[in-house]
Amino acid sequence: MKIQPLGDRVVIEPQKAESGKLKSGLYLPETAGKERPEQGKVIAVGPGKINDEGKLIPMKVKEGEVVLFTKYGPNEIKIDDKEYLIAREEDILAVVGERKKDKESSTHVYRPRSSGAAKYFNPAR
Repeated sequence: MKIQPLGDRVVIEPQKAESGKLKSGLYLPETAGKERPEQGKVIAVGPGKINDEGKLIPMKVKEGEVVLFTKYGPNEIKIDDKEYLIAREEDILAVVGERKKDKESSTHVYRPRSSGAAKYFNPAR
């Protein structure tokens, strides 16, 4: 079954935490896998949010990206006996790994100056 989220919502396939010995040598208890996941793969993305002027603000996340999200923000759904989460874009905290650059999105980061004035910069420069 195909699912298309509306507005600024995203369908996420949660990635469960693994228990046992990790590559680093640390051990995770079995209860780690029973906690609600905070990381997952984006399966589907809505068109975006409409601002007060009626213009569409496109989504910043793309299908296939692995994201970190708030623990209790997304709603749980079940499709074909598989669990998914539906989250608003504001519930997504970060994208894990490298992002593909395209013409629509640019990587601009907000960093406050010590004087209190804000400055935007592009780390690619």
